[in-house]
Amino acid sequence: MLAALDIGTSKTAVLVAEYDHDSGEFEILSFGICPSKGMKKGIVVDIEEIVDSVRRAVEEAELMLEAKIASLYVGVAGNHIHSLNCHGAASIRDSEVSAADVGRAIETAQAIQIAGDQQVLHVLPRDFKIDDEPGIRNPEGMSGYRLEASVHLITGGIHPIQNIVKCVERCGLKVKDVVLEPIASGLAVLTADERELGVCLVDIGGGTTDIAVFTKGEIAHTAIIPIAGDHVTNDIAVTLRTPTSDAEELKLKYGCTKNRLTDEDENIEVHGLSDDRPPTRLRRRVLSEIIEPRYEEIFSLVHHELQRQGFSQEVVAGIVLTGGSAKLEGVVDLAESVFNMPVRVGKPKSVKGSAGISSDPIYATGLGLLVYANHTAMNKEESGIDAGSLRSAWSKTKLWFRNNF
Repeated sequence: MLAALDIGTSKTAVLVAEYDHDSGEFEILSFGICPSKGMKKGIVVDIEEIVDSVRRAVEEAELMLEAKIASLYVGVAGNHIHSLNCHGAASIRDSEVSAADVGRAIETAQAIQIAGDQQVLHVLPRDFKIDDEPGIRNPEGMSGYRLEASVHLITGGIHPIQNIVKCVERCGLKVKDVVLEPIASGLAVLTADERELGVCLVDIGGGTTDIAVFTKGEIAHTAIIPIAGDHVTNDIAVTLRTPTSDAEELKLKYGCTKNRLTDEDENIEVHGLSDDRPPTRLRRRVLSEIIEPRYEEIFSLVHHELQRQGFSQEVVAGIVLTGGSAKLEGVVDLAESVFNMPVRVGKPKSVKGSAGISSDPIYATGLGLLVYANHTAMNKEESGIDAGSLRSAWSKTKLWFRNNF
């Protein structure tokens, strides 16, 4: 049994599943979801609120499961996340690449100075080079004199991560691992062909928009943009002078990111800030005129990030949108007009037991955490080695090549 915890700006979700080796699918055993108010842009701003939301989501999942959850894999995101591509090298002993050789090359690649307030989250292999031969994905067993490793290093703020872990532990739960959310979402919604051809995953949540770029089957870049669905909700609340909760409901029920797709004659009802003011009626197109500019800004910032990092021409497969804020009508049309490339909404795959979860991008991160957890568990069973050894360092990275890239 595997459990995942996704603490977002607007919701906290717990998913519990088992992996069916015969079908290659996850069977959802239970889930719990509740509103979250103590997280802003991936940072805990109210520990008590987060503890309460995690406890409620876990209790809901346990009620369906009729069993206790002891540990979870937890997703993280936010402005405290940083990433860079690094290179390292090691001599090949005995003229044949061993797991220890690869482990030493990866260790040298990640042996760079990082800020004192940062900790390493992931060291993801991109490719290897033996002597003068580049583009090698699994060098183990090959012959040569010198091995070079190219890795994608992801770090996160020590204190923001500690605060998340502290909230979970206060609920009597153990954190098995902390995983970057766009990596988890990518595991849930991207296909092997997309990753091979080149694709950009855009996970639009409540507080942040998370980006993960994959090229040639490898993760090449990650970034966090601090503008997302909550900004859209706030725009609606301020412009229409309506409570935030009503603005969120209007966005989800009637929101459209492309003005021309709305019916000019369709009207919606908007409640005032107090009960003394009667509801007003306005055209749905007015709501779309509020929403469209903010989504266009989000997509433009993502597009700029791709251009700045030199990936605009490398994402041949296009853009895959996911997350709760990717569900609005017209989101694909608007994104295609900004990126000028194919766009689709990514929904979780390889899931059975709950049609609502498998068809809803809001659960992409949670399901991706389950995929990560399953691959990690399988890798430990296969390796049967001490987690601290050099061989283990390479064994852990191999799961990314074998199962994903």
